[in-house]
Amino acid sequence: MAFCSNCGTQVPAGAAACPNCGSAQSVSAYPAGSSTQPGGLTDNVAGALAYVTIIPAILFLILAPYNRNRFVRFHAFQCIFFAIAWAVLWVLLGMFVHIPLLGWASALLWPLIWLAGFILWLVLVFKAYQGQKFKLPVIGDIAEQQANSVQ
Repeated sequence: MAFCSNCGTQVPAGAAACPNCGSAQSVSAYPAGSSTQPGGLTDNVAGALAYVTIIPAILFLILAPYNRNRFVRFHAFQCIFFAIAWAVLWVLLGMFVHIPLLGWASALLWPLIWLAGFILWLVLVFKAYQGQKFKLPVIGDIAEQQANSVQ
C-alpha cells in the first residue's frame, strides 16, 4: 500500500500522480506497504513502534516524514487514545475496589482484565506490523478522524 509523500493519501499501485493533491509520485524500489526513504523506517515498522509506549507515538506525530503519513498517524493516534482509555479504566477500577464486598470480589478480575488488555495491545502491534489498519470500536474511529485531519 503506497501513500502520497505530500498529503499522505493512499495512492494506487503504479499511479504517476496522487489522486488527492496531484503531486507526482516516484516509483519506489520498496515493496508495497513499505514506503520509506533510505535510512528511514518503513510504514509498518513505524506503525508497530508507535504502540511500544506513548513516547514514540508522540514523536511520530511531530517528526517528518512520519507526521505526513496517514498510516503512521492513525496508529500513533490510536496508541495515544488507547493509553488514555486504559489509564481511565484502571483509575475507575481503583475507585471500585473501595466499595465494600464488591471491591474485593472485583480484585479477582483484575488479572483477567490486564491479560485482555495485553492481548489487545499485541494484536494492535502485529496488525500495524502487517500493514493493516485494525480499528478499535470507538477509539479507532476517533484516531482515523485525527489522522485524516489537515495539519
